[in-house]
Amino acid sequence: MIEVLAKLGRGPVFLAGEVLECVITFTNPLSASSTSASSEMLAWASAQIHCQFHASENRVALPPSDGSKHDVQAENETVFVPNRGERGQCILSTPPKILFCDLRLDPGESKSYSYCETLPVDGPPSFRGQSVKYVYKLTIGCQRVNSPIKLLRVPFRVLVLHGLKDYQFPQDEAVAPSNPFLEEEEGLKKDSRLADLATELLMVATSRRSLHLYNISNTRGKVGTFCIFKTVYKIGEDVIGTFNFSEGDIPCLQFSVSLQTEESIQEEFQRRRGQPVSFTTHARHQESCLHTAQSSFSLPIPLSSTPGFTTNIVSLKWRLHFEFVTSGESAGTCLVRGSQSEAVTWTGVEQMEVDTFSWDLPIKVLPTNPILASYVSQFSSTNSITI
Repeated sequence: MIEVLAKLGRGPVFLAGEVLECVITFTNPLSASSTSASSEMLAWASAQIHCQFHASENRVALPPSDGSKHDVQAENETVFVPNRGERGQCILSTPPKILFCDLRLDPGESKSYSYCETLPVDGPPSFRGQSVKYVYKLTIGCQRVNSPIKLLRVPFRVLVLHGLKDYQFPQDEAVAPSNPFLEEEEGLKKDSRLADLATELLMVATSRRSLHLYNISNTRGKVGTFCIFKTVYKIGEDVIGTFNFSEGDIPCLQFSVSLQTEESIQEEFQRRRGQPVSFTTHARHQESCLHTAQSSFSLPIPLSSTPGFTTNIVSLKWRLHFEFVTSGESAGTCLVRGSQSEAVTWTGVEQMEVDTFSWDLPIKVLPTNPILASYVSQFSSTNSITI
């Protein structure tokens, strides 16, 4: 029996273009209850990164694929197919790398191997939507002689920030940004600089503030104004906006704001023409605001959500969806006098005519630092199997 343990050193979230590093440890455990122990042999082990694509048959029409021919594993086959038995299609993969050949482990002995690979910059981000899914995995294949291949899959998340692949790092290392207190290898140095560059680009893109004012009105008149200071965010930030109903002609009784994603299939891949767009609500704020002059809301963008992106099959966009309930009449309350002449009691009306209308405001959501997103990731940095 051999235990295989794979550990992602920095966490399970990466930016496209970064270097993924995984340490794979092979151990022949020495059991205290075992009276006889022997050496174990592995013929070979290999590792490869691949992105698996899965689409809903009810929503997406895809051309036929021959990717199912590797679903059956022969008893003594030595062909390493990382996506064997997986649903969907493998749309992206890196070249496989051999970790070792003919490994012999004595009882209690362990050996570790480091796997490093640059994540492709032209792939889609990790995404689990209502119509399609993009899932990234590092697959480690191991085989004993005359035995079937065993696969250890390590899922991880990929964020895509456009513009990184076009950036050229300075050739002069003396002027390149670096930490003088750390000694880094060349590959790791470039990788850390890439993460620093992404953080800087995101900070510049999301820190620009300018006042955006919108008049809220229906067919009967003005309800109020809405103010927001920016429309570009990164996941993990809060979307903050304010309302001013004091200058409105129509009383607003209630409003709600929803933070939503809009998942749409490109026209040539739609199962039926004109099929509806899928919406997902990530946060919502609702408030009764009769006789309210000003109000505000704060909606957090979850770190686990996917930033906006577009591929040849699907497009994901973010928006704020507003719903307003306004009064159909001018009187919002009535007066009821008590038994004494000076006593006055305010009560709400039992019935009121109302009007409802909605409004959508597009916003842009970008990725964040992958280390920050790793804290809330559903994936584990450590995975293991026994063969």
